[in-house]
Amino acid sequence: MHGVGSVKAVVIDAEPTSFELKVMHTALIIIDMQRDFLESGGFGASLGNDVTLLRSTIAPCVALLSAARAAGMTVIHTREGHRSDLSDTTAQRLSRGEPGRGIGDPGPMGRILIRGEPGHGIIPELAPMAGEPVLDKPGKGAFYATDLDLILRSRQIRTLLVCGVTTEVCVHSTVREANDRGYGCLVVGDACGSYFPEFHEVALRMLSAQGGIFGSVSDSARVLVGLKRSEVSRS
Repeated sequence: MHGVGSVKAVVIDAEPTSFELKVMHTALIIIDMQRDFLESGGFGASLGNDVTLLRSTIAPCVALLSAARAAGMTVIHTREGHRSDLSDTTAQRLSRGEPGRGIGDPGPMGRILIRGEPGHGIIPELAPMAGEPVLDKPGKGAFYATDLDLILRSRQIRTLLVCGVTTEVCVHSTVREANDRGYGCLVVGDACGSYFPEFHEVALRMLSAQGGIFGSVSDSARVLVGLKRSEVSRS
């Protein structure tokens, strides 16, 4: 349970300006840290991508997850994937990519982007705990065709700490959706990653441009300092 001190605001150094949150009204959202995207034997690697660029996010995400749990913060995990009968996807999405390497096709860790397949699972380092919601999303943004908004509002969540992969696709889509719904977003830059470093860099700049048009950007070191202060305030 949250202690009385958890209602105090925590200020985190960020760009373009400092970001203020209250732990009991904040959720950590860890986006799509799945085996198919991050492991050397997964779908992402089979396409010729350098998965080490994504794996560099694991340690910062683990640190954030540990701190969020210690602070009593809501933690939500997402996975991109579809029903096995593909009834929740579209012809446009099915036609994307090279023949034989699309949604539902056989991949190195089971059918590609299909729920329940080995590659669809979250990496062991970030395994969800009992009670932490895991959202299976059929699109890029975490709000599309999911009950994320309902979960957040039922828990009186107003601000989001966002991390995961990839920065320019699912992270960006989720933050844009959250912004339109009135949530304040802080993206943890070193806990996000892309197969394309230039996309990662520009995506972060886009989020915090023009006074934080979509949100704020910080790094795990600065966020951990802020969350540590929340622990002290509750002790």
